[in-house]
Amino acid sequence: LEAAATKSDPARVINISSVNGITPPLIDIFAYGTSKAGVIMLSKHLAGTLGSRNITVNTLCPGPFMSRIIRGMVKEEGPEHLVDATALSRMGRPDDIAGACLFLSSRAGSYVTGTEFAVDGGSLIARAPMPKKRDQNASKL
Repeated sequence: LEAAATKSDPARVINISSVNGITPPLIDIFAYGTSKAGVIMLSKHLAGTLGSRNITVNTLCPGPFMSRIIRGMVKEEGPEHLVDATALSRMGRPDDIAGACLFLSSRAGSYVTGTEFAVDGGSLIARAPMPKKRDQNASKL
């Protein structure tokens, strides 16, 4: 990375975390949220260390996307509670993450480092409570 980096066109590192690393999840998934917060903090430390070498480091924090974990929740409960928990009333699509990656890796993102980007449709500002069924299961832990 360092060999190809210049001041005007730095090399890029883009880490993937989760909105659950920014704010505590609505369900008790302690290790998941903690590990995702760790990715964010690691990225910030790397950004501070690698910036002088012309390398930017940023973190994308996806919200509700049809991932392996989410697929099980949708199959069990339907997509409504996830969609209702976003300001844009939809789940994320692959091109939403791709667009954020393109921005960070393009000239437009060359002056951005040490930042986490919530690609979440506004889920951090429009968090709806989890359905009662999930709340009851979580209380059994």
